[in-house]
Amino acid sequence: MALQIYQTDTWLEPYAKTIDWRHHRAINRIEDLKSEYGGLSQFADAYKYYGLHQENGIWVLREYAPNATSICIIGDFNNWRQEAQYEMTRLENGTWELKFPKNTIKHGDKFKMLVRWNGGEGERIPAYITRTIQNEETKGFDAQAWEDKKFKWTDQDFKVPAEPKLIYEAHIGMSGEKEGVSTFKEFRLNVLPHVIETGYNVLQLMAIQEHPYYGSFGYHVSNFFAASSRFGTPEELKELINEAHENGIAVIMDIVHSHAVKNENEGISKLDGTTDLYFHYGDKGNHPAWDSRCFDYGKHEVQRFLLSNCKYWLEEFHFDGYRFDGVTSMLYFNHGLGQDFTKYEDYFANNEDDDAILYLTLANELIHQVRPNAITIAEEMSGFPGIAGKFECGGVGFNYRLSMGVPDYWIKLIKETPDEKWPVGKIFYELQQHRPEELTINYAESHDQALVGDQTIIFRLIDKDMYTDMNVESQNMNVDRGIALHKMIRLVTLFTSSGGYLTFMGNEFGHPEWIDFPREGNNWSYKYARRQWNLAHADYLRYHYLLDFEKAMIEIFKQTPVPSYPYRYYDYDETQVLAFGRGDYLIVFNFSPTNSYTDYIIPVPQGRYNIVLSTDEGRFGGFDRNDMFFIYYTEPRDGQNVLHLYLPSRSAVILKKREIVHIR
Repeated sequence: MALQIYQTDTWLEPYAKTIDWRHHRAINRIEDLKSEYGGLSQFADAYKYYGLHQENGIWVLREYAPNATSICIIGDFNNWRQEAQYEMTRLENGTWELKFPKNTIKHGDKFKMLVRWNGGEGERIPAYITRTIQNEETKGFDAQAWEDKKFKWTDQDFKVPAEPKLIYEAHIGMSGEKEGVSTFKEFRLNVLPHVIETGYNVLQLMAIQEHPYYGSFGYHVSNFFAASSRFGTPEELKELINEAHENGIAVIMDIVHSHAVKNENEGISKLDGTTDLYFHYGDKGNHPAWDSRCFDYGKHEVQRFLLSNCKYWLEEFHFDGYRFDGVTSMLYFNHGLGQDFTKYEDYFANNEDDDAILYLTLANELIHQVRPNAITIAEEMSGFPGIAGKFECGGVGFNYRLSMGVPDYWIKLIKETPDEKWPVGKIFYELQQHRPEELTINYAESHDQALVGDQTIIFRLIDKDMYTDMNVESQNMNVDRGIALHKMIRLVTLFTSSGGYLTFMGNEFGHPEWIDFPREGNNWSYKYARRQWNLAHADYLRYHYLLDFEKAMIEIFKQTPVPSYPYRYYDYDETQVLAFGRGDYLIVFNFSPTNSYTDYIIPVPQGRYNIVLSTDEGRFGGFDRNDMFFIYYTEPRDGQNVLHLYLPSRSAVILKKREIVHIR
């Protein structure tokens, strides 16, 4: 029987042989793992075997290092000297093991492995270690013995929120106002309440996996099973997740399986002296753009390592899913660099890494076995067919694809097109286009657009006037324009999404500063690696208008059917008016910077309508040009029902359709 993906997208039929082969390869791999291990989930239990654990009252350390000739443990407990009693024993299949009394190593002791191989040696951190900490003297990282304190979860009744998925992307370290690194505890006390109050129901945490360089934003991972100690303890991360769950907020991780840091003393590169233990051999194992190592997803132990990593965070920390970073880089041997994907042949040009496709398929199957309601999002920019299609239909299995083209479109439009020429038909097309088998997460901007070298939308719109004229008493037409368009851009991006919406912390209120992590070029300053929450709550500044609008906009969006697709009623580039429906709501935009329209005719379903939200309301920094109490009735015209609306320039309204009550 043909896979459903061909019925959904008939353009894929010429490539059915390849798609079928990939699909059956995944099925066969799952069957093989069932025969060998008892199932896919059992295969992903390697984190319970490898690494440092307490078993039957003693410490046990196991490591996969087939090329090693000897491994010795050194650390605080033996003054970092090599001793015979801490030599590991080689078992079968390249695994090494050491058992020693519980009182040998104390909770918090730092240690490393001294690994020797033919022709060399080096200090290494176990690949499956669950706790690392930075050494204040060497600035490198050490493994740290960490006793499981059996955290008391109280989230047993938590269920991942039903649609829509409203995602708040956050970085723990830069989430505070102080010029320094914030913690899990500070985030829980100070930022989580803001997320809840604003209306988001999914928290996406960045930079959780340990990484040597803070300025990498967490994308150069060294220790995949260790929560970054910069932000606090594992228990404090669990407290944050538990409290989010108690308030109805799902928590997902920005997981990095697309590459690994090159560092040898901190990471898993050359762990046993070979360059290809977990990675491709030679140049293929080095990412040309990211200066990092590329996994060989076809290897048995690589699949086991990464799949175990997926299961570990779900089970041990109660994460509710993942946003997979760098999926495009995984899918193609050229990592998608310098390539425009404009036709179907580009996705079937013998440039695809079938092992990576297999791994991503297995990962999605595993994640949804362990947590059926888990959220998986692919950060994928090539438009790879089936990436967010169901596995049983022939897809890779992600729940959503991140609409990475949307922020690029907004940047291009703002930079290159005068306001009076913004094409509303193209705006609608660009924001809601997607493959027929997938749901998307729309966003106007994420952390990417806030980094030094780029600009947030609010800064592109207002520029230097943000520093002088964001006071509510200021008279500045450029600021008025920026605030109006900021609201309209976010509104149309949200309401055209088929699956959900994302923002990066601070962008919801137009945070004025870019993100610049401490580095040599800024004299290691934390000034721009933080969020100025006080701006959003100052009555004398305009930032609170944007935050108040965000809350109101999200509250209405939650009442619309999701997953669903907006349906267009009207767009006319000459007047720059766009109108579309979503459930019982009619959303109308007038992007014209100068023209307001009276009695503007828009064809809609029969009924009576009233405005429930306007970007022009005074409480959102607008000019109150709409009558919020007026009831609009449709009337027949040329065989259809129409509304006559007043549409102020550079504004948008949401109207709710209500039934006409006939009084007898």
